[in-house]
Amino acid sequence: MEGGGNSKGTGLGGLFGAGGLGYSHADLAGVPLTGMSPLSPYLNLDPKYLVQDTDEFILPTGANKTRGRFELAFFTIGGCCMTGAAFGALNGLRLGLKETQNMAWSKPRNVQILNMVTRQGALWANTLGSLALLYSAFGVIIEKTRGAEDDLNTIAAGTLTGMLYKSTGGVRGIARGGIAGLTLTGLYALYNNWEHMKGSLARQSL
Repeated sequence: MEGGGNSKGTGLGGLFGAGGLGYSHADLAGVPLTGMSPLSPYLNLDPKYLVQDTDEFILPTGANKTRGRFELAFFTIGGCCMTGAAFGALNGLRLGLKETQNMAWSKPRNVQILNMVTRQGALWANTLGSLALLYSAFGVIIEKTRGAEDDLNTIAAGTLTGMLYKSTGGVRGIARGGIAGLTLTGLYALYNNWEHMKGSLARQSL
């Protein structure tokens, strides 16, 4: 009976093209698995060969695994335009309802509210889109000039964006715009590196 069981296992192994010795649950019981992967008793295959520890996509020669500022610029500009349009539409709806609160619900009131919504939506979309365009352009230029990508590029691009956007307000406007851009991008860089900073402080305390 015992020999028949072994012959049956060999026959099934030959049927599925597995010429090696099969492993059963009893054979694997009690075998230490430290430093090795368990063998599958069904496929007679080491599962470690099925684990993909590399990326599942092929990158062009010399390409980076992360997207650069030029690739992110399109997403940034489009996202800011859509965000500005949504915020402006809500703000226009609020202003329209406030300005026409003494009017009865009628076609003129609906038209006035709709005009306010479209006007505010276009205004905010244009504003945030312009800021995103300037920020992305400065970021790409600084990255190509320095040959490096870090938070210094982000802070410099934000500061220059604020200064240029408020350049029509004179020296005082340029200073206010630069400070605003420096503050916002500085806070973003701080948030982006918060976990790294906490880890560094924890290691220093030890």
